[in-house]
Amino acid sequence: MDGRKYLTPEEVSDRYRGAISVGTLRNWRAMRVGPTFVKIGKAVLYPIGELDAWDKRNMVSCRAPGRSPVTGPDQA
Repeated sequence: MDGRKYLTPEEVSDRYRGAISVGTLRNWRAMRVGPTFVKIGKAVLYPIGELDAWDKRNMVSCRAPGRSPVTGPDQA
C-alpha cells in the first residue's frame, strides 16, 4: 500500500467497491457493529490493520469441489 495507516469512511466504501456505503458505516458505528474505528473530534478513521482483521473474521469457507456434503468415504 502507500504507507497510509487509516482510511476515511469514503475510502472504506471504495475499498469494498461500494458494497458498504458511507451511510451503512455510519449506522454500524451508531450500533457499535462493523469494523473498528477511531474517532478524533469529528473525524472518523478506520485503521487498515483492523479492516484486514475484520475481513478475516468475516471470511466464508467453502467445501472442496466435487465432494458430497452428505456422504464421505466412510458412509458409502
